[in-house]
Amino acid sequence: MKLVLINSKTKHKKRATFAFQEVDLNCATNNKAHHTSSISVNQLIVRRGQPFNITLKMTKPFNPDSDQLTMKVVTGKHPSQEQGTMSSFGFPDKVKRSSRAKAVWRAELQENSLPETGTLALTITPPADAPVGEYKLSAGLKAEEKELAQLFVLFNPWCSDDWVFLPNEAERQEYVLNQHGIIYTGSDHHINGLSWDFGQFEEDMVKICLKLLDLSRKHKRDPADDVSARCNPIYVSRVMTNMVNKDQMNDGVLRGNWSGDFKYGFPPTHWSGSYAILKQWYASFCKAVNYGQCWVFAGVLCSVMRLLGIPCRVVTNFESAHDSNANLTIDTYYGEFGVRPKKSNDSVWNFHVWVEGWMRRPDLGEDGRYDGWQVLDGTPQEKSEGVFCCGPAPVAAILNGDVDLKYDVPFVFAEVNADRVTWLVKGGQDLCNSDTRSVGQYISTKAVGSNRRMDITSAYKYTEGEQTDTPDTILSMHYCGALYSPCCFNSPTGAFRHLCGPPHHQGASKSTSLWKSLNLIFYLSDLTIPIQIPYITYSKYMVDCQTMNISAMITDLQNDETFLAANRVVLKDPPITITVSDEARVNQILSVLVTFMNPISETLTDCSLTLSGTGLIDWEQTVKYVCPCLPAGQVLKSGQASRRNLTLVFLSGERTLLADFDCAAFRDIKTSCVINVRP
Repeated sequence: MKLVLINSKTKHKKRATFAFQEVDLNCATNNKAHHTSSISVNQLIVRRGQPFNITLKMTKPFNPDSDQLTMKVVTGKHPSQEQGTMSSFGFPDKVKRSSRAKAVWRAELQENSLPETGTLALTITPPADAPVGEYKLSAGLKAEEKELAQLFVLFNPWCSDDWVFLPNEAERQEYVLNQHGIIYTGSDHHINGLSWDFGQFEEDMVKICLKLLDLSRKHKRDPADDVSARCNPIYVSRVMTNMVNKDQMNDGVLRGNWSGDFKYGFPPTHWSGSYAILKQWYASFCKAVNYGQCWVFAGVLCSVMRLLGIPCRVVTNFESAHDSNANLTIDTYYGEFGVRPKKSNDSVWNFHVWVEGWMRRPDLGEDGRYDGWQVLDGTPQEKSEGVFCCGPAPVAAILNGDVDLKYDVPFVFAEVNADRVTWLVKGGQDLCNSDTRSVGQYISTKAVGSNRRMDITSAYKYTEGEQTDTPDTILSMHYCGALYSPCCFNSPTGAFRHLCGPPHHQGASKSTSLWKSLNLIFYLSDLTIPIQIPYITYSKYMVDCQTMNISAMITDLQNDETFLAANRVVLKDPPITITVSDEARVNQILSVLVTFMNPISETLTDCSLTLSGTGLIDWEQTVKYVCPCLPAGQVLKSGQASRRNLTLVFLSGERTLLADFDCAAFRDIKTSCVINVRP
């Protein structure tokens, strides 16, 4: 990018002479070297600790022996050398600066410069501890000073002096540059991979992320100190865990909702990527987007972190404890006939999703034992220092049980290590079972360079010994089937409750009695009792939920002993497919076939298909299904297949197309397809 510099004081009749004529920011070249060309080739976006080149043309020759070129960068509204938000430097570097100046920039004259003609090729290096954000660059010669350009500075995982330095290139490609990922959901025995479009390099993402920082509580309270603190990835990541969620005290991005009532927005299952959410928030003057749950908060937080240059990955913890009173136990109470006589604020979610950010932790010691992956959680659960935020909590500290460390290590430690204690309330309160093993299972993240699931449980907790038999192992439960089959699942008979609600938040769950219709099997010696469950019995409860918890209780009247068993049923979605028949090439139309067949006896209404994909679709394209035999209605009859051909224009590289089918009976059935686009 070349900028012609004009003196604002020049009069129409007489042009004033001034030293600076033109500056070339070399945006395309610089951005490629700084791994930011996917963000922009027209704006200068650089990473700290790494030099970039500009060319400055002057109206007269420059003599290094007698002339002093003074340059200055500032960020924020209260720039200060002492806070590292302003730096004066130049060539030759005879600039006087404060003895307490932080984050000092440097400039050098390149060999290909032609100072005798007034052409200066300069190499400028922002320090590795510079605050990230938007900067203004100006230059001065003698009595004249001109603003040259605007640029953006990000964290640099390629720079060994930066606290976010990640030494492995394959991991940098995955955890900083990859715009597509997989978020794992379901349950510990039924793990599903949900394709997610991070889209961290989409249009305006730099401005969106910096807007989040500017709207934080810390910035509003002390803007000068906040901008200065943006040199620290620990600080920035903690602020972002608060700003991705909306509460009464902030201007956060997403409003959480676990009630099952999403009439004032979209259900969390609607979202397939972060950019649509962040774009809506930004375009609506920072009005919160409705609605999110844990995997959505994590997806948005990962996008923001990767854009800023902090390596980040999404992590799912199955059987995740929410220990509200910090006693490392999750208490559940049962009365006669399986009724819950006593509520508990503790819960175990079938899955919970957070992110890990990679950074050093010199605040916890100089030996580096707590460097590396740090847990960051954007889901509003418990307040930390008075606000809903969580982390960064070192994974190494969680593994070793160092719960006296900041930030929020005890809470995350409980999420993967708490004991599940079951109490029987029958006159008094008796201990029924204590389970020390089931919390914190199959902790998962996407593998580097592939769509394979990587189990990282061993990074969080040591392997326990084999579990000994306890009374609850006498009673076991099994189920089978699919969401759309006439008989969906099997589970134990007797007195029980069907818990229906959000797939991972106990606090908002509903209890519905299904005494007469559940198909139950339990094993006590060789006794099996099946009962059939028609789809129509549970379908209305499961529109916005894919998981139900089943518990069964058996009492031995002769010995006055009670046994309890529980299981979690994960319902299977009907299939949806994407077919690409031709080779994909840049700027050529490609036909994509999306197929969905109605598997149930009911007619599906209000059907729609949403497509998204970074590099494939400009933002988001929604196509309404119109049944061929009923052209006037958006319906799909039983056993009827609906197919839709779509034409897309692509950018080069490996791209992921995401499809989301939605209707009144099945909410947000998703699939994805990887498309290799040739130049």
